[in-house]
Amino acid sequence: MVRETKYYDLLEVSPDASENELKKAYRKKALRLHPDKGGDPELFKEVTHAYEVLADPEKRSIYDSRGEAGLSEQGGMGGMDPQDLFSQLFGGGGFFGGGGGRSQGIRKTKDLVHRVQVTLEDLYKGKTTKLALTRNALCSKCHGKGGKEGAVRSCGSCNGRGIKITLRQMGPMIQQIQSGCDECNGTGEVINIKDRCTVCKGKKVLPEKKIIEVHIDKGMKGGQTITFAGESDQSPNAQSGDVVIVIEEKPHEKFKRQENNLITELEVDLLTALAGGDVAIKHLDDRALLIRFLPGEVVKNDSIKVIRSQGMPSQRHHEPGDLIVKFTVKFPDTIDPSKVSLLEQALPRRVPMPIFPKSVHVEEVDLEEPDVRSRASAMEEDGMDEDHDGGEPRVQCANQ
Repeated sequence: MVRETKYYDLLEVSPDASENELKKAYRKKALRLHPDKGGDPELFKEVTHAYEVLADPEKRSIYDSRGEAGLSEQGGMGGMDPQDLFSQLFGGGGFFGGGGGRSQGIRKTKDLVHRVQVTLEDLYKGKTTKLALTRNALCSKCHGKGGKEGAVRSCGSCNGRGIKITLRQMGPMIQQIQSGCDECNGTGEVINIKDRCTVCKGKKVLPEKKIIEVHIDKGMKGGQTITFAGESDQSPNAQSGDVVIVIEEKPHEKFKRQENNLITELEVDLLTALAGGDVAIKHLDDRALLIRFLPGEVVKNDSIKVIRSQGMPSQRHHEPGDLIVKFTVKFPDTIDPSKVSLLEQALPRRVPMPIFPKSVHVEEVDLEEPDVRSRASAMEEDGMDEDHDGGEPRVQCANQ
């Protein structure tokens, strides 16, 4: 025998109802009585409190043997917020077909992301740079409280949650929608104007300029990040997020990066390419790399050579990458005819002209420099002629 049946009567179950029967009964009544569905707020609270007691084996045992008086002796009638209990049962999706309860754990402010453009020279040598940023910091006068001691009170409109829950009927399903409370602007607290902090005007935080030193290590790559933990916005009762620096590599006019390798093109005059000589590559630091071609060593046009360990430094490995050099041989525009005989003596013999059969007519022609504008005009005219040819009509895209 139980001493009182009030809580069981509120849920419309018998005193020997199982845990599942209690939960099922509460879900049914809470949905019908929820204030957002036009139900009685006070009755909703009573039903929720009844379920909270009966769903706890220890509290249920006390209630069954001693009634509400016994619960009061054990610490009063207090319990969790009815909206919280409601969200725990319905906020996970399932029954409502969407929505969700409040996230658990310490709230964290958003990370501040800054993109920093860095030259290839800086990534090769390493660099330290200073970055100025603006973040929200707790007010130094009220220490993030927004007003004098005791002036801040819980918002009655949202019960200090900072959000309001609205139920929307969608066919057989009910959707739970969360939105910020317009009474407290989502803070869950309200402060009278006369009690607000004179410095932050009750906002609890103020803009603060901060300078951070960013150390760019040798060999870093575009897309890599540098994280400053806890340097993002401050907010009362929240953990500060991080400042995240994203490295963006600027294009270089002479070098192209491929992982830890560097690629460059080097122009060599014809005499050096054929007879040997010295050429140099100005590197990304304060060095120039000297390349010496020995006499008789021929440099072919578009040939590719590798200079070991002269690429980018590596963050993960001890050995740096390689420098890949593509050589372009620069030919003179003309040659003094009187020097041709000397070239004929120095260079290999000419490749003989092929011998054609008598049926092939050999015709001598003249070479001219191409006129780009004339060629473009001719191609355009050819295109117009094709448009007037017969055949299937062309399909044109409709205007958007």
